[in-house]
Order: sequence, then C-alpha cells, then structure tokens
Amino acid sequence: MSTLDIDFVRDQFPAFVEPSLQGQAFFENAGGSYACGQVIDRLDRYYRARKVQPYAPYAAAEAAGAEMDEAHERLAALLNVDPDELHFGPSTSQNTYVLACAFGERLGTGDAVVVTDQDHEANSGAWRRLASRGVEIREWRVDPVSGWLDPAGLAALLDDDVALVCFPHCSNIVGQENPVAELCRMAHAVGAVTCVDAVSFAPHGLPDVRALGTDIYLFSAYKTYGPHQGLMVMTPEVNQWLPNQGHWFNADTPTKRFAPAGPDHAQIAASAGMADYVDTLYAHHHEDEAAPAERAAAVRRLQVDHEKRLLKPLLEYLRERSDLRLLGPDRAAERVPTVAVHLERPGVEVAAALAPHGIMAGGGDFYAVRLLQALGIDPDHGVLRLSFVHYTHPDEIDRVITALDAVLR
Repeated sequence: MSTLDIDFVRDQFPAFVEPSLQGQAFFENAGGSYACGQVIDRLDRYYRARKVQPYAPYAAAEAAGAEMDEAHERLAALLNVDPDELHFGPSTSQNTYVLACAFGERLGTGDAVVVTDQDHEANSGAWRRLASRGVEIREWRVDPVSGWLDPAGLAALLDDDVALVCFPHCSNIVGQENPVAELCRMAHAVGAVTCVDAVSFAPHGLPDVRALGTDIYLFSAYKTYGPHQGLMVMTPEVNQWLPNQGHWFNADTPTKRFAPAGPDHAQIAASAGMADYVDTLYAHHHEDEAAPAERAAAVRRLQVDHEKRLLKPLLEYLRERSDLRLLGPDRAAERVPTVAVHLERPGVEVAAALAPHGIMAGGGDFYAVRLLQALGIDPDHGVLRLSFVHYTHPDEIDRVITALDAVLR
C-alpha cells in the first residue's frame, strides 16, 4: 500500500475507542502522543507477570530482563545503531541534564559551547549553566521574522574553541526541520561534538540516526506512542570520553554510565511495544521483508506523506487569515505538523475556547520562552499550538478549521 491506512492505524490506539474521549480531536500531540496498544499490553503484562527484580536466576526475573534487553535491541535496530549506543532515562530533560553534568567535568575555561534560541529550554538551559564553570556560551540565533536557524549563523560561531554544538532537529514552535547532517559536518570540521534534540521530530517517524551523523541524539518515548521514558543515542567514542555519571562499579557498562538512578524496568520493557507498532504498520502496508532500519524508513514515509496531506489545508486556512501570525513555514513540505499561531488573545485562552468544540489543543510558551522572545512575542501571552501526527484523521482537520472559524470570528 502506497498510502497510510488510517483506519488500521487508529485501530492500534485504544484512545480512539475510549468512551471518555469520544467526540474530541487531539491536537496537542507535541506535548505527548497517545500510547499504542502494543505498548499498553506490554506494560500491563510486565506489571502483572514480571514485576520482580530483573535478571535474577528465576523464570519471572529472566523474562523481565529479556524484555528490557529486547527493547534495547529492537529500538536500536530501527534507529540503525548498536544496542550499547541506546540509553534509557526518565525523560529527555533529565538525560540532557545528566549529559550537561558530564560535559561540565570535561570542559572549562577556553572551551565554548554553541546553543540556540530556537530550542525547548531543556536543550538550552542545562548547557547554558556550564558558564558557571568558565565555559563560553555562544548563542546561534534565529531569524526574528521566520524563526529559521540559518546554517551561516552557525558557521560564524565555529572555531577551534568550540567543543560542543547543541541544536534541535526541529522546533516545537516553528516546526521547520533543521539540516542535521549538514550541521553536524560543520561542527565536526572544527572537532566539536554534536547533540541533537529530536523530541519534536521523532513523533513523525524514527530516523536513521547513524545516517544523520550526530554524536548524541535525544527524543521522548511518550511522544512517540510509548511510555514516559527519554531515549538517547550516543556514539561509543563520546560515551567513553565523558566521565561516568552512574555508580562507579557500572563504569564499564556503556548503557549504565549516564543513569545515576535505577532504570524504570517496566517502562523500558514496554518500550519494545514501539518496535512492535512500527513492525505492525510495516507488515500491513508491505508484503516483502526488510531490515529493521528499512522498515522504520518505510513507515516514516507513510507517516510523513499522510501528515503533509493533512497539513496542507490547515496551513492554507491559516495563511488566508489576517487576524493571526503563523509561526514558521506556511508550506507543508517545509515543516512538521506542529503549528503555532500568535493571536490577539492569549494562546491558553483560545485553547480553552476550542475545548467546547471538541478540540484538544494547547496554549502558552511551551518551554520555548527564548524563541518567543526572539520572535517578538510576549511569552506570558503565548501562542496557540495545534499539533498532530499520523493517526490524525482528515475529518479532524475539517473539525479544527470549523472550530477556529467559530472561536476567532
């Protein structure tokens, strides 16, 4: 099948038959997606039959450990990395904070770190704190009209003092995809490590991380149809160069070096359901067999094509209105379907007005305070954000447009 079977997709998500959610269209997916049934089933099974200390020498513990290992192996394969390169943590924000602590032990006076004002604060604030250790913080700034990060702006900041470059795969407000592979090559040319925040990108399809060429890649399982975990890919070279942040006796285990607290056994095991889901979609739409990374790429194409078909009429509608400011590109081909608009009324107020119309959306600053300020928007006023993913039905786009007509008139 060359197009996404939306009915089949929605059958994989219990939320769409949940009585309390009937009659409502979910447009705050950038804040967290619905969990697929495969993840829910694994989590339920773990708590019912595996809720013991994993890896102990008895059947339930062996099964518990095997399911955790399965999550590492299968998700790593979909991302085209080795299992030892994939790390789990309680959230992407926490993973980034732990990373910043590790870099803080390595860097100091004479070193520079590049951050952006396009980021969610979790991939900016933790790095900016390194200034207290004498590290120079250089800010790569967005265009104040478009919100775009011009690669030429990064080039102007790079020199031999730059040890680390941190930027998002795409913004949770602007929605425009940044050219990760190109930016990583630029940073690597001066010997810098790269850290890419993909929390707002990964929900639209799991990428081939190795092909992107970044040293560190972070995203959140709870925004990619899974449990509340942060996933982090890190190259072996950077893993060994950074100081251990876990227990001293785990320093020789790559996946434990950046886990200061014990892992959430059940949620890691349940994350294998994300791989189940990708494989289920692939099997439904394709007759041939393929390697894991190829399956992920094929499913990503289905997801993206569907999302862009739905995004086009929404952007056309918003583009024609004179009473709002659409942030980021106004063409579907240039962005993910995370769409923020600045209105005369505060964003949270408009989101509340949409709720009686059956539209679940968000308003506020979405932890992108620096970006809103750079765009000349008062973060306290905020924006309205309408974000969707591949399980969104075309009828729901019609519904949100109708609701906006009623609320904004």
